[in-house]
Amino acid sequence: MNGAETLVKTLLASGVDVCFANPGTSEMHFVAALDTHPEMRCILCLFEGGATGAADGYFRMTGKVAATLLHLAPGFGNGFANLHNARKAQSGVLNIMGDHASYHLRHESPLKGDTSGISQAVSHWTRVSQDARSVAADGAAAVQAARARGGQIATLILPANTAWEAAVGREVSAAPPALLRPSDAEIDAAARALCQPGAALLVDGAALWGAAGQVAASIAAKTGCRLLAPCLPARIRRGEGAVRFERLAYVVEENVAALAGITHLVLCGTQRPTSFFAYPGKVSLPAPADACVLELCSSDMDYEATLDALAKVLGADPLPPDALQGIDLPNLPHGPMSLDGIGQALAALLPQDAIVVDEAITNSRFLAAPTVSARGHDWLAVTGGAIGFGQPAALGAAVACPDRKVVVLEGDGSGMYTLQALWTMAREGLDVTVVVFSNRGYQILRGELANVGVTEVGRNAVRMFDVVEPSLDWVALAKGHGVAGVRVTDLDQFSDAFAAAMAQKGPMLIEVIC
Repeated sequence: MNGAETLVKTLLASGVDVCFANPGTSEMHFVAALDTHPEMRCILCLFEGGATGAADGYFRMTGKVAATLLHLAPGFGNGFANLHNARKAQSGVLNIMGDHASYHLRHESPLKGDTSGISQAVSHWTRVSQDARSVAADGAAAVQAARARGGQIATLILPANTAWEAAVGREVSAAPPALLRPSDAEIDAAARALCQPGAALLVDGAALWGAAGQVAASIAAKTGCRLLAPCLPARIRRGEGAVRFERLAYVVEENVAALAGITHLVLCGTQRPTSFFAYPGKVSLPAPADACVLELCSSDMDYEATLDALAKVLGADPLPPDALQGIDLPNLPHGPMSLDGIGQALAALLPQDAIVVDEAITNSRFLAAPTVSARGHDWLAVTGGAIGFGQPAALGAAVACPDRKVVVLEGDGSGMYTLQALWTMAREGLDVTVVVFSNRGYQILRGELANVGVTEVGRNAVRMFDVVEPSLDWVALAKGHGVAGVRVTDLDQFSDAFAAAMAQKGPMLIEVIC
């Protein structure tokens, strides 16, 4: 048995049984070890960002850690952006990064790079296996680290010789340390703050989609405080039966207006609201400067138990069913293409328990509002703001939940970052519908240029924002990756195409000309 084989056995014994892979030469012994263990589901991604984004989506929907297999520092670099999103989502991801044999590293070979350095820039935990006998224990420690604090990015660097040299046995990951909780005094202080006029409770994590959400809502009902959610949550339950949250906004002025009048802001499982970017003459912290902000419980603490304790101190009663979101399906829209109409069609046609992955960027605000009263569904957002998230995350969500329909709302510019995920959807037969909003450009950048005070736009700026000359043909791109595609130019065509996609299994792409 070699080091790579002990690692695969350790991962399986520790409950990690999915690997999103894009391997290279230094990982061949690990590939061979995976080949002898068919109980490990290995999914090839044609780009490393697809593998890391898929692992993120998989964790968001299952709470289970998946492995990625990445090639050296350059390959890990290709997966960096979606690891950034996963870190901001507090997803547990275990990266296995190959490296040159330890004795080969003294030579300046073409693919030599700073594997530890690039890992440490985004990972919470990094370790280099020193020899084959250490690999199993290192693997168990990596799994434990990925599960710690509710979910972390853990990276195990495996020099090639530690994979091929002889080793014995396997390890089993220990349970991660218990999550910390605030003191009774801190909970009492938060309870008093929430009873003040102008108070608000901002929550995140499983409180947005699990049972803890109803606890948070019962606290709001008891105290009269506002119940807030971040602008870009990793996962939030919406539609029929969901808790009603006020989601913060992307635009600075909208956030300032939304938070105006707040006197006490209690944070549970999240951080202080912060503007996405700095802009000339605009604030970085949109909450009122004189508001009392209590950081009751950070995202890596036991915020679910904290909410339970807070509800108990306040004497909050369980939330009655009529306090949850009801269902109100609109009629199917007709006529010329409009984003409001697309939102109505989505609201009417989304099936029960759909998973919506939102990377529609500037189009999102038109789609989110109408679907609030749709059938119950989960909504996944680009937590870290690094584009190229949508299709890989949908891939991972579909692997995680094969019995649920997954819908990706994708911008045409951001979609080009990781369109290789279409091929993996086709190969694995995943039930994903990709809706691409083809507005022929990076429209969000037009708004950002205005936000920083630029009022005159010339040829160079236009050519950096437009995706034309030539225009992208998403139907042809989908077909080239093995996915059926259709182009729609009005609302009737969209409703017909989307209804057909919801009624069938397997991947499909709808290009919306808007």
